[in-house]
Amino acid sequence: MQLLAMRFVQAAVLLAGALACTGSDERTWNGLTQRTAALYEQGRYEEAVGVGQQALALAERSFGPEHPNVATSLNNLAELYRAQGRYGEAEPLYGRSLAIWEKALGPAHPDVGQSVNNLAALYEAQGRYGEAEPLYQRSLAIREKALGPEHPSVGASLNNVAELYGAQGRYGEAAPLHQRALAILEKALGPAHPNVGASLNNLAGLYRAQGRYGEAEPLYQRALAIREKALGPAHPDVATTLENLAGLYRELGQAEEAAALAERARSIRQRGQ
Repeated sequence: MQLLAMRFVQAAVLLAGALACTGSDERTWNGLTQRTAALYEQGRYEEAVGVGQQALALAERSFGPEHPNVATSLNNLAELYRAQGRYGEAEPLYGRSLAIWEKALGPAHPDVGQSVNNLAALYEAQGRYGEAEPLYQRSLAIREKALGPEHPSVGASLNNVAELYGAQGRYGEAAPLHQRALAILEKALGPAHPNVGASLNNLAGLYRAQGRYGEAEPLYQRALAIREKALGPAHPDVATTLENLAGLYRELGQAEEAAALAERARSIRQRGQ
């Protein structure tokens, strides 16, 4: 059964564009970039695409085609396309963003690790697992070396490799990676952070795929509570966990509980359209 396991924000993150403002174009670009990220976090993808396109056009015009700001805008627009399932439009943007970052920062920089990770997420979404795995492994290696083994980005990378293994039925390899990711994220971010909610959701999905329903249910419940409180009750990530928990209840024969959760999820999806 296909599980709806939402990606971490850090799994395919919108780079925030933290370069210092040095002029009016830089300030305008930063404002557009921050607005794009805010809309992305709210699940308002179509609005975010319009703002992201403005940011990219301004960056190319003002800073030149090889500038890191252009790489940031390319990445952000690609991630929005990926979130919408527009994979053919996303791939060349991710590729160009990665090339700019590697040239500007070198192959071992954390921002390169993020860019590699994002391209891997695109390949995974398309079922191109053989192409995704070495990129996820490269991103994990970059992050562990540059940031240390307990950094939240390392937790995100571990989650991503685990999700890839789970999608291929490699559950024995996936479980310890999910568990290590959850431990890192809880320690680094606190137990109520949205990324912890995502990690719980994903570990629950693995247990569900193995038929370990008694272990999956409390993890889904905790993930749902975290996401509702941190993101609001109408966020797409809340709908994802509702759908996952509804699927679990259907498999357990609890049709009434499943139907109620599925209806809540449908309502959220419809409001977001």
